[in-house]
Amino acid sequence: MNKHLRLGLFAIGLLSPLCVGTVAADSVDRTVLPIAEPVYPASAELDVRKATPPPRFQVTAPKGAPNVVIVLIDDLGFGATSAFGGPIPTPTLNGLAKSGLRYNNFHTTALCSPTRVALKSGRNHHTANAGSIMETATAFPGNTGAIPNRVAPLAEMLRLNGFSTAAFGKWHETAAWETSVSGPFDRWPTRQGFDKFYGFIGGETDQWAPLIYDGVKKVNPPKKDDYHFTEDMTDQAVNWVKAQQSMTPDKPFFMYFATGAVHAPHHVPKEWIQKFHGKFDAGWDKVREASFARQKAEGIIPKDTKLPARPADLPAWDSLPEDHKKLFRRQAEVFAGFVGHTDHNVGRLVSAIEEIGELDNTLIFYIAGDNGTSAEGGMVGMYNEMTYFNGVQEKVEDLLPLMDKWGSKETFPHMSAGWAVAFDSPFAWTKQVASDFGGTRNGTVVHWPKGIKKGNAIRTQFSHVIDVAPTIMEAANLPEPKVVNGTAQIPFEGTSMVYSFNDATAKDRHTTQYFEIFGNRAIYHDGWFARTIHRAPWQTGKQKPLAEDTWDLYNVNADFSLATNLASEQPEKLKEMKALFMKEAQKYNVLPIDDRTIERVNPALAGRPDLMAGRTELTLYEGMEGMMENTFINVKNRSKTLTAELEIPKAGASGAILVQGGRFGGWSLHMRDGKPAYEYNWLGLERFVVESPKALPSGKSTVTLNFAYDGDGLGKGGMATLLVNGKQVAQGRIGKTQPMIFSADETADVGLDNQTPVALGIGYGPDETKFTGKINKVTVELK
Repeated sequence: MNKHLRLGLFAIGLLSPLCVGTVAADSVDRTVLPIAEPVYPASAELDVRKATPPPRFQVTAPKGAPNVVIVLIDDLGFGATSAFGGPIPTPTLNGLAKSGLRYNNFHTTALCSPTRVALKSGRNHHTANAGSIMETATAFPGNTGAIPNRVAPLAEMLRLNGFSTAAFGKWHETAAWETSVSGPFDRWPTRQGFDKFYGFIGGETDQWAPLIYDGVKKVNPPKKDDYHFTEDMTDQAVNWVKAQQSMTPDKPFFMYFATGAVHAPHHVPKEWIQKFHGKFDAGWDKVREASFARQKAEGIIPKDTKLPARPADLPAWDSLPEDHKKLFRRQAEVFAGFVGHTDHNVGRLVSAIEEIGELDNTLIFYIAGDNGTSAEGGMVGMYNEMTYFNGVQEKVEDLLPLMDKWGSKETFPHMSAGWAVAFDSPFAWTKQVASDFGGTRNGTVVHWPKGIKKGNAIRTQFSHVIDVAPTIMEAANLPEPKVVNGTAQIPFEGTSMVYSFNDATAKDRHTTQYFEIFGNRAIYHDGWFARTIHRAPWQTGKQKPLAEDTWDLYNVNADFSLATNLASEQPEKLKEMKALFMKEAQKYNVLPIDDRTIERVNPALAGRPDLMAGRTELTLYEGMEGMMENTFINVKNRSKTLTAELEIPKAGASGAILVQGGRFGGWSLHMRDGKPAYEYNWLGLERFVVESPKALPSGKSTVTLNFAYDGDGLGKGGMATLLVNGKQVAQGRIGKTQPMIFSADETADVGLDNQTPVALGIGYGPDETKFTGKINKVTVELK
């Protein structure tokens, strides 16, 4: 039989890879997934008592295959954790390192979605169409945000090879226009290989009031006074792994445990913040220098490493006014508490695996960051991180009164960029800067007692997140599949790290790697690194032309921290490396490079699909809730009319009618004490309210809100007019509006206000804000 025909028949299940009458594991062809069931001959026996049943068909994992856990922390740099010389104690990471391996030359992509997609596919992020975060996808191959079928995820490979699979925490891998009730759900976790998912879909969430999905169903978090999402997802993960091993102890598990921490908002219980009071009084320069010294002393970095200067935009600590220092110290205390709290909860998961006797044969990757520490907090940090995405600069004098609330439910905070550089020691840059190891070098511990002969050691081989999937497949004695679910696969682009597990001196096998995010780009090859810093994370405006960028050259075998630029000394080598970048960039769909940032949040400007594209009217019904911003009609920067057809009971009504956003930005059409009102919440900093002086009578009523936008640019104000049954009852000016985004995960809801409330005085959460009358329909019209 022609081998291509045979492969095709395998793929569609018309030809079994198993011999009839046997299910011997060693006869399985695992390069074509799913493994087709064997075809047994039809029985000619009348009486079942005289017949012998065929053997049961069941796909099992290779004998001795380890359980696998990937722990991925968010926005945590190389120089933050004590395991890698940083100032923040991380006893769980340290404990795993003592009996495992620390990798000090492990890299990510410098941004959330790209790292996650690459990690769980074994291919470069542009190969998987994840050239940037999902919310900034474009129309070009490499950046579309739609993971292709020919890039099957690791979870699906393991599931089809007999593993139980579960994901907990942050996802951020679903195309922005595919997050509505209409789906498709192909790129949601439970269609990307996971039997179980409990977490949030977008890039960040309010840790006190998260938007949680169990599978594809939105669920409300447990009601408890001290609720925190990291603790909740850990409870879920512990419960799942114990139940899975109780029911199927011979079946290995694969768990992806990806915390929303320590991405902004920096939300953490107060007792964890208190642990770090006074610990950062010396300021970011001294903290960075102290980490650098520890890293040398502990052998985490070479003794001859130099400490590069911080970026020129960032001030020296000693140059700051005392009130600035006071605020910035608290920001670091909150961040450190967040890191400590997160590591503690990872420890709860590790303890549970040990408790059920599975730790020795569980391969754990504890990756301390999907990129470097985030500098998106800008020069002074933020009370509300959404100000960054709306181009609003917060001021120290406005933040100081909020300092004691930092990290609580009353803030949605981020820290100053000076701390990001400090927590990325010994490097100079941060998250988003794919052309510096401060953006891409993340401390990683690998723990597997049955597979690693001698722990408490450091590995220096160059590695990248695309190496994790091939490593796990090799550790499980599984071949790389050529066909998955009927689709021929793009081969792995990563290299298994197993070769380094028991050989500290093994020669590097991953020898070439490109990097690119938002125009920051670089190429690594055989110990050389060429790069250009195109833009800083705090720069969101138009940049200089890409062709005018200046490139640097480094010999990383002799220059761990990228401190000595050799571009002027070796121009021919730099020319060679730049040519290699272009070759790799073309090969992996990196081109054309798009250096736009915030403007790409707008689907029309980015050129990606938009569920509401071209629509100027949307009719909504009671019960429609949890509509994410990327799939709701865009009311920003234009006039609109909201028309609600209501039925009011004799006792009157109250609650939300139609809202979008939450406590830190959005708008709300609601009734309070029976009176219809419209409230615009500008980034949680200012509120504009238009309210009827009279309550609605019982019976049917139509409430209309007309908003006449001032025009002439983004984020302008306008006049809001409230009408009842066609008659004006109130009017007021909305002084300003949010131009780009209301929230990362707060939703639009009919008849209630999920998570945190947009408006004051109508309750908190979906139960308290539920409308007590009847909503027949609400229409949104754009002018």
